[in-house]
Amino acid sequence: MRCSIVRAVILVLVFISTGQLSYAGDIEGSVSAIKKKHLPNTVVFLDSVKGEFTPPEAHVVMDQKNLVFHPHVLPILAGTTVDFLNSDDVAHNVFSPDEAADKFNLGTWPTGKIKSYKFEKRCDKVCDAVMLCNVHPEMEAYVVVMLNPYYAKADEEGKFKIKNVPAGKYTLQVWHPNLKAEAQTVNVTADSSVTVVISLKK
Repeated sequence: MRCSIVRAVILVLVFISTGQLSYAGDIEGSVSAIKKKHLPNTVVFLDSVKGEFTPPEAHVVMDQKNLVFHPHVLPILAGTTVDFLNSDDVAHNVFSPDEAADKFNLGTWPTGKIKSYKFEKRCDKVCDAVMLCNVHPEMEAYVVVMLNPYYAKADEEGKFKIKNVPAGKYTLQVWHPNLKAEAQTVNVTADSSVTVVISLKK
């Protein structure tokens, strides 16, 4: 009997160490809109997920190239530092009038230089801050600050995938700078994938 118990415990430990014992699933799906250009600006996320989530140590980058911010929409976990790079041959500035970014103004800097900012503001569900350049008023982008790491940005075709979501029942929300979509309830089970379809509207 003792040998059987020991053998069972060893098997469970092996399953855990090899990742064969899992309590997480994935959420994947597609976003549709009247104009295809809206699709890659869509952020899909889960709200009210319990837990403390540590932001990455590595910085993420928002570039300024050809008088355009890249990417146009940048979702990050609260506490993440963003490096603003100037890849143009002209001077650029980055500022934001929004509380989510403490209404910062990072000043103006030349080609190849970087200035950084850590986004630490926390809102009920999501904080968003517009990024602007006072040298080139046509430039605009958004940093979207999340409370948990369970989010994804849609690609050019509107496809997205949120990986390794703990099993449970959640509310799936959508953020877009110009359009809206209804929230959806999703039930995630272990070792499975939930498929959702999202329609963006004005």
